[in-house]
Amino acid sequence: MTTLASGTTASNSAQDGPTRDALTVLQPGFTGTTAPDWLLRRLGEGLASVGLFGRNIASPEQLAALTAQLRTERDDVLVAIDEEGGDVTRLEVRTGSSFPGNHALGAVDDVALTRDVARELGRRLAACGVNLNWAPSADVNSNPDNPVIGVRSFGADTDLVSRHTAAYVTGLQSAGVAACTKHFPGHGDTAVDSHHALPRIDAGLDVLQSRELAPFRAAITAGTRAVMSAHILVPALDPDRPATLSRRILTGLLREELGYDGLIVTDGMEMQAIAATYGIERGSVLAIAAGADAICVGGGLADDETVCRLRDALVAAVRSGDLPEERLADAAARVRALAGWTAAAAREAAAADTEERAGIGLVAARRALTVTHSEAYAPLTEPPYVAALTPVANIAVGDETPWGVAAELARLLPGTETGSFTGEGAGPAALEAAGTRRIVAVVRDEHRHPWMAGALDALLAARPDTVVVEMGVPQAAPRGALHIATHGAARVCGQAAAEVVVGA
Repeated sequence: MTTLASGTTASNSAQDGPTRDALTVLQPGFTGTTAPDWLLRRLGEGLASVGLFGRNIASPEQLAALTAQLRTERDDVLVAIDEEGGDVTRLEVRTGSSFPGNHALGAVDDVALTRDVARELGRRLAACGVNLNWAPSADVNSNPDNPVIGVRSFGADTDLVSRHTAAYVTGLQSAGVAACTKHFPGHGDTAVDSHHALPRIDAGLDVLQSRELAPFRAAITAGTRAVMSAHILVPALDPDRPATLSRRILTGLLREELGYDGLIVTDGMEMQAIAATYGIERGSVLAIAAGADAICVGGGLADDETVCRLRDALVAAVRSGDLPEERLADAAARVRALAGWTAAAAREAAAADTEERAGIGLVAARRALTVTHSEAYAPLTEPPYVAALTPVANIAVGDETPWGVAAELARLLPGTETGSFTGEGAGPAALEAAGTRRIVAVVRDEHRHPWMAGALDALLAARPDTVVVEMGVPQAAPRGALHIATHGAARVCGQAAAEVVVGA
């Protein structure tokens, strides 16, 4: 007899099926760089997926050892990660990514390059034992004020986003790693971050069909093995429930209208768009009932208690009739089917050409640069002062990942100094700190932050020879003696920009 966390019991009868299936549909996280005992125990009881975050990764060797540890308990476990490259990296959370993100790839607009970058990223994930990537973002960044998507999108043009989403899916999966295209039905036209509240998209059906849904159609055609739902309210599709909890959207639209038959994964259930309104237990039940197959949780709640709470909520819903047992069983079967695909795909990838292309990320970052300069601009030859005008970090990106050009400029021009400035008064403070040194001002989404634009005004008025490096969406007009738009803040984007600054 199995004892449940809530104090109830499930006998060795038909109820064991729902209990095991309830564990199977969860994708929890944990803390630490080795698997805790509770996680290994749950894998033995039916848990089929584990989500990894930056806190779980110290090195490729450590990550490979961790995934091997998980597979000693369950050899077909799905090991998932949120590795978009660019600004959102878990493999290189402490150094910055070796791969530019989607916006840089969209700026180049070479689908072969996007496919090659995704394949190399997938090859590195597979080498570490990761077989499910919560990427790519297929959102069309149609709202320039979007606080959570931005450079995570290939761009604002639907056709461009569609072709690069398909290329990314193809490249990633050719390495034996399942793609999870997100955030269905499209998170690009929002001005609210669903980590904090419930965004709403008021576009009509015609706009949704022609803009938001097109990249997902392309991903489905390319064979994406998973799709992640968005915690957004889209009244034209369902006026009552956010997409993650909407049967109209997950089953009616994604399954029936678009013909998608793979795994549907929820975005993190502890995000406030769901947790603050429905609670994670009720939210998880509603999501599975609506057509989701896997519940992502663990970015913030990463313990055995959370797993048991969600398992028990799903089992209780089956017993009460609120969740059909067949729906839970179907969801669990899709999880197991994806696990089977990853095993076969890994064997095929290993037998195919797996040539390492270690420098492909820097090649892409260099090609993604947009450079504007005055005729009088002269490359830096003396160590400058790098003034990073730093906005509040996007939760999806995190504030632990370094960004900017200071480290790369210090490598090229030893003695380079740097400081971080934010809010009103940032411009005068940076001028004072710089002294007589040339200034390199690094910004991220200048168009979204009036204080940042004001700081640049002050810097350029006092020091017209200032270099400006925009590492977000380059929506604001170029200015400065030299203006470089990197289309993302990955480490390789900073390296490519630093090379231009010094004329390398």
